[in-house]
Amino acid sequence: MGFHKILTNRITNGDNLKSLGSEFRSKRIIPLMKIIEEVSQVHDHVNIIDVGGTELYWKILPQNYLEIHNISITVVNVPGSSLPTNHGRFEFVHADGCNLSEIQDNSFHIAHSNSVIEHVGDWNRMVLFSKELKRIAPRYFIQTPNYWFPIEPHCMTPFFHWLPKPIRILLVMKFSLGNWIKASTVGGAVRKIEGARLLNRKMFCELFDDAQIETEKFAFMPKSFVALRMSTNLV
Repeated sequence: MGFHKILTNRITNGDNLKSLGSEFRSKRIIPLMKIIEEVSQVHDHVNIIDVGGTELYWKILPQNYLEIHNISITVVNVPGSSLPTNHGRFEFVHADGCNLSEIQDNSFHIAHSNSVIEHVGDWNRMVLFSKELKRIAPRYFIQTPNYWFPIEPHCMTPFFHWLPKPIRILLVMKFSLGNWIKASTVGGAVRKIEGARLLNRKMFCELFDDAQIETEKFAFMPKSFVALRMSTNLV
């Protein structure tokens, strides 16, 4: 394993619970725990929908936390993706996060999405995604990386996302970068690049204009943003 791959695994790998990325998520999730505990005080269970997530992500919660607060989690991923079998407190379903029309308004207590909105497509799809998460729950917790942080979080390459697109295509075709395996075709390189469209703070605020926006920093620089909507009623 090359140095770049080792560094990527240490920093961003969500499957590595000791990675720096997992450490960030453990701190980042504290406001979500406050939302969960707010719901738990009103209801005898807490129903969460995690759009684009994984079961492993939830292991960053304290041991037995799901049981203590009687939490059930529905994990949604795109049609065609491989899903585990439903078990315990987890249900897994196929759906497009930009079109959750089979889910009624406020069907869940909390909507959650971590580092997903930048992958759903162009701005119009981001708008649809944000509207759906606002609709299906009265509370939400949405996170996304910051465009102006100097290291692109998917390919772990400094300033990569600020380069002209033709140069990014060339780099992706010549090297394996971070979580990206070297592309063998121009089309494959373009799909990798267009599959991660980072947002700045103003764009994120526009999408989640009814939320409190928190800024996560690394080395005093804004690394990512979290949109938090706490319910003002007992739904």
